[in-house]
Amino acid sequence: MKFIHTADWHLGKLVHGLYMTEDQRIMLQQFIELVKVEQPDAVIIAGDLYDRSIPPTEAVNLLDEVLYTINVELNTPVLAISGNHDSAERLSFGSSWYQKNRFFLNGKIENSFTPIQIKGVNFYLVPYCEPVIVRKVLGDESIVSHHDAMKAIVGKIEDSLNMNEPNVFVGHSFVLGGKTTDSERILSVGGSGCVGAEVFTSFSYTALGHLHSPDAIKHQTVKYSGSLMKYSFSEAKQKKSVSIIEMQEDGSFTERFHTLIPQKDMREMEGYLEELLDLSFYQQQKVDDYLKITLLDEGALMDPIQKLRQVYPNVLHLERKIELVDRKKKVAMEMRQEKKRNELDLFTAFYEEMTTASFSQEKQDWMSSVINEVLRGESSK
Repeated sequence: MKFIHTADWHLGKLVHGLYMTEDQRIMLQQFIELVKVEQPDAVIIAGDLYDRSIPPTEAVNLLDEVLYTINVELNTPVLAISGNHDSAERLSFGSSWYQKNRFFLNGKIENSFTPIQIKGVNFYLVPYCEPVIVRKVLGDESIVSHHDAMKAIVGKIEDSLNMNEPNVFVGHSFVLGGKTTDSERILSVGGSGCVGAEVFTSFSYTALGHLHSPDAIKHQTVKYSGSLMKYSFSEAKQKKSVSIIEMQEDGSFTERFHTLIPQKDMREMEGYLEELLDLSFYQQQKVDDYLKITLLDEGALMDPIQKLRQVYPNVLHLERKIELVDRKKKVAMEMRQEKKRNELDLFTAFYEEMTTASFSQEKQDWMSSVINEVLRGESSK
């Protein structure tokens, strides 16, 4: 059977104060054309259909139009889950009657343990869920991290998993070792938001969302499709695509990538102001792209962004190279100064930052004696 794996549409996304809805519409028209050509047995959307829990009306209307076209007009089954940007409750509305037309949209972890079977392949739809919710649903107090939660979910699925049939896991997670970008929301502090790829060993294919690059992780069966389009300049060098998977009865599969081409790309440019405004230069450029421009000029400049926008109307971010260099030097100097501070200086700064009380001489003397005692103890080991 053949399915298309996509994720992270982020409809209603706001980038540098600009709504991307019309750009997203153009990309999704390409996606619809791909579905028409490929005629897949299913389309998988692995979370973050919207960019926020309460999306703007235009984003809701766009999702409605696209899903209606794919599912009803093209009669293609859709299997989707909620991501960490979505409202699971809002997406789950109407799911009971969606299924009458083979539109399976899961936002509740309780509905994750019974597969959707299409042409001999079992699809397990597991929406993004905080560990505390999984702990409550499964009644397992040992669940603390996202890895714990996913391991417990997969363990419950494995209790009834038919290993003689192809099984596909659809989820929304940050797999350990994956490469992030600026437009992805951190799932938790430290490493507790990560999930080990080994958790998904039982599945023929794991279709993930959350990380925005299809190259975010190199794994034989655990795959990210990447986002619908570029949503930050940290993604400027990425090529956006969707994955076309053809799976055999034994669970083996081949994958192809179909690149989606934006009407306005998101690019970075660097140069001197005079050079960038030179006719011979900008005639070779696609001037309406979304741009981050870094100027190499060192002297004072009069209103450079307005001058640039007369040629490049979609300059979203402007910075000076000299300012970046100065900032790096300042940070390096602060780090050197920090290293020169002794233990008492560091504790004094910490104390004054964390309290409103002054760090009196009496307190300094007491803390100094504690520090010296600790240092003597370490030196005697």
